[in-house]
Amino acid sequence: MTKSEVSYKHLLDSLNTAVVVADANLRVWHMNPAAEALLTVSGERVEGVNLATVVHESEAALKDLQLALANDHQFTRRRAEWTTGHGSHLTVDYSVTPLANPRGLLIEIQPLDRLLRISREEALLSAQDTSRNLVRGMAHEIKNPLGGIRGAAQLLARELEEGELKEYTQVIIEEADRLRNLVDRMLGPRTPPNLQPINIHQILERVCVLVNAESAGAVTITRDYDPSIPDLPGDAEQLLQATLNIVRNAMQALMENKVEHGVICLRSRIQRQFTIGRVHHPLVCRIDIVDNGPGIPTGLIEDIFYPMISGRAEGTGLGLAISQQLINQHNGLIECESRPGQTQFTIYIPMEQPDAKH
Repeated sequence: MTKSEVSYKHLLDSLNTAVVVADANLRVWHMNPAAEALLTVSGERVEGVNLATVVHESEAALKDLQLALANDHQFTRRRAEWTTGHGSHLTVDYSVTPLANPRGLLIEIQPLDRLLRISREEALLSAQDTSRNLVRGMAHEIKNPLGGIRGAAQLLARELEEGELKEYTQVIIEEADRLRNLVDRMLGPRTPPNLQPINIHQILERVCVLVNAESAGAVTITRDYDPSIPDLPGDAEQLLQATLNIVRNAMQALMENKVEHGVICLRSRIQRQFTIGRVHHPLVCRIDIVDNGPGIPTGLIEDIFYPMISGRAEGTGLGLAISQQLINQHNGLIECESRPGQTQFTIYIPMEQPDAKH
């Protein structure tokens, strides 16, 4: 390697922007540390490897690279979907600049996944906050007349003798109570979490016991835990409720759709340097709840965390909304991805909380 090539590589290595340099045969000549981190690959290992093996977009994109090399044509592509050699998916902007000496291409890469996640999460949190405010306003307007109806029914019951008419007043009272309870559930938890150091795997095991009992063993639950995860600050009851709502939904979807060999997998991992909304967290506990059911209809996937939205005929549409609110109170977030044959809910809980007791 010449002295100029060494200096060239040192210059690229000092950049925060991910850069890949390909030779005239579109083989990797150099990859700076930022690109190694983005593509989760060692630059030394892929040196001389065909670029399409390291990262793939499409045949048309490969032809564009070849044309850029042949015609000395620079171009930029927005929101490209890349698949790495490890099978992971990236959304990126990238610019391609032909090089004369040595002949090749310099590819500058800007990852968009994090920015898209932040934008999506902010929209989700904002919409849920708006939804909660709307529900609170509706709840106030509903509960006031309900109280009047219930009180009037009680007064009427006192004036009536025992018989069929008095039974009707009891029906009014019971239905008013049922509606009031429904409104209270729509409002969700109103007490802040009592943060104490907890073992998240004890929570998950409790969920397994409850769901196994409910399903009478009709659904298989598998575990994939990271035993090195330390205790995290949380409210055990709230985290149990949030997780149970999701796992119970998965169980019901498997059983109601008569899925043969229905399986729910509970997986725990540590996520490092993770952003929720615009808040950066050094460490986050990630819990994946994965089932092999029919999946969530595409028309519902964007709205499933709103109250009264359910993909099940018998569902109330409150369980996931309550779960999201409980996790939000822990400064965390729940996300969902679904396709036929696999639905995955992911819970993110920061390992540090500002009001935690030690």
